[in-house]
Amino acid sequence: MKWSAFLIPTTKEVPKDATVPSHQLMIRAGLIRQLAAGVYSYLPLGYRTLRKVEQIVREEMNRAGAIELHMPVMHPLELWQQTGRVAAMGDVLLRLHGPEGDWRSQTVLGPTHEEPITEIARAYLNSYKLLPVNLYQIQVKFRGEARPKSGVLRTREFLMKDAYSFHRDKESLDEGYQKMYDAYCRIFSRCGLPYIAVEAESGPIGGDASHEFMVLTEAGEDVVAITENGDYAANTERAGCAPLPQDNTPMGAVAEVHTPRQRTIDEVCAFLKTKPSQMIKTLVYSHPVLKDSKKPPMPPVVVLVRGDHEVNENKLNRIAGGKLELANEATITALTGAAVGFAGPHALKGTHRLIIDQAVATMRNAATGACKTDYHVTGINPGRDFPLTGEHVTVTDVRNVTDGDLSPTGSGSPIRLKKAIEIGHVFKLGTKYSDALKATFLDNDGKPKSLIMGCYGIGLNRIMAAAIESHHDEGGILWPMSIAPFEVLIVALDPRETAVMDVAQKLHDDLEAAGVDVLFDDRDERAGFKFKDADLIGVPLRITVGRKSLADGFVELKRRDSQDVQKLDPAEASRAAFEFVSQSRK
Repeated sequence: MKWSAFLIPTTKEVPKDATVPSHQLMIRAGLIRQLAAGVYSYLPLGYRTLRKVEQIVREEMNRAGAIELHMPVMHPLELWQQTGRVAAMGDVLLRLHGPEGDWRSQTVLGPTHEEPITEIARAYLNSYKLLPVNLYQIQVKFRGEARPKSGVLRTREFLMKDAYSFHRDKESLDEGYQKMYDAYCRIFSRCGLPYIAVEAESGPIGGDASHEFMVLTEAGEDVVAITENGDYAANTERAGCAPLPQDNTPMGAVAEVHTPRQRTIDEVCAFLKTKPSQMIKTLVYSHPVLKDSKKPPMPPVVVLVRGDHEVNENKLNRIAGGKLELANEATITALTGAAVGFAGPHALKGTHRLIIDQAVATMRNAATGACKTDYHVTGINPGRDFPLTGEHVTVTDVRNVTDGDLSPTGSGSPIRLKKAIEIGHVFKLGTKYSDALKATFLDNDGKPKSLIMGCYGIGLNRIMAAAIESHHDEGGILWPMSIAPFEVLIVALDPRETAVMDVAQKLHDDLEAAGVDVLFDDRDERAGFKFKDADLIGVPLRITVGRKSLADGFVELKRRDSQDVQKLDPAEASRAAFEFVSQSRK
């Protein structure tokens, strides 16, 4: 392929709205162009890489025994209502709009395909003899992203590989899950990504076990907790840590302190001359009241965490057995007898459930709200001043981990929090969707049972961005060979010289005939201009043909990730390039 006949609109200017390297370089290298917020066109160079990523994914999914199909983007709203995910997904679920009763008002654009695939399984997988089966597609997805940013890392339209497995029992699900986990490891390795797998929350997808595959980078919007010795890794929605040791300082007396208008942790700490780690935050939550529900409201849930810690609402919801929301002012006042900001665990009124973070249970002589407006107390001690046991009391891990916490494995290794890009996610769904959509099969005993499901997603666009985040320098992209848009770039420095063009063309033709993806820069431009473009687009191997070097009988061979230059005669350069490409593909 000749550069002059291809569309590669490179630019030296850094886009003003691009803040992360992958976004900047994808635009500067002519890989993508924004059509609207969160919506991108893939230009020819970028599309070649996207298709190579897609091919690797497809090969490894087929190798793992998954079967490819294709499902529609438009879904009937009714399916999503049956699974309860219209409310769970909220504004992320994009809906068509039309007159009431019109088909458009009953249609959504799929952000994922659990509902349609379960409908297919309900129709056809009606016997244990057909199980297990794993079905996958590579399909466009749509999500109502409120604030798309970071280029293709957070968009409203994206390309996703989603797979769904159906099983007879848990043992089969575990086996299928491991196959997908292993396939993902192969995919990301082949794409040249320095990935890690971490324990994860299932979120609105649901399920009882999941792992995320992450690439560590400052451009990431996820945060993962990783121990220094590598014995534990989880996203912060899921991460736990070793319990904190008991503080055995002698207990002091409780003292009430007038703290007018001091509500926040920082304000109170400054006023009392104490530290956030010596404060107890008392947070009041409520169970959402469903419309038309005839059941009496459930009592509020009081959560205690240390002043320097934050409640992990995923953990809290699991412990509470349902989704909670922060209580309104009236509920808080009724429970505490005070204005918001002055709650404490020792003087609460009425019925409530108490969930205490383990770190609070180890404290001594803490400060907290007095359940009296404009007052706090000091000298509060768990177990003496409020209960740590009882029918409505739970002591557990309910907080976000912090940098420096110790590994939950007991190794004593410190946890470090690092930013990361999520590139894949695998879930054990169980029967969440098959129960909701009544997808059953007849087992060998003749009785109907719910299909047990797994779900496995990969963001193909994110693989591209993560590869650039992991492999770039000041000059531009350093593509891994496996997903580079072209594997070899031939640069003709003197395109008006017949000898130069003849040698360059022969190198191009020979490598192309050998199955190498090769780009021939035949443009009549200055050498420096061509070299800057070459570095920017990141082709892994460059062969430079110039009048002076050719007169001495050689051309120059250079890897994009190295400063070393080899001087070889053209035939040797062709052989060396082919061998390098062949080895890099393995």
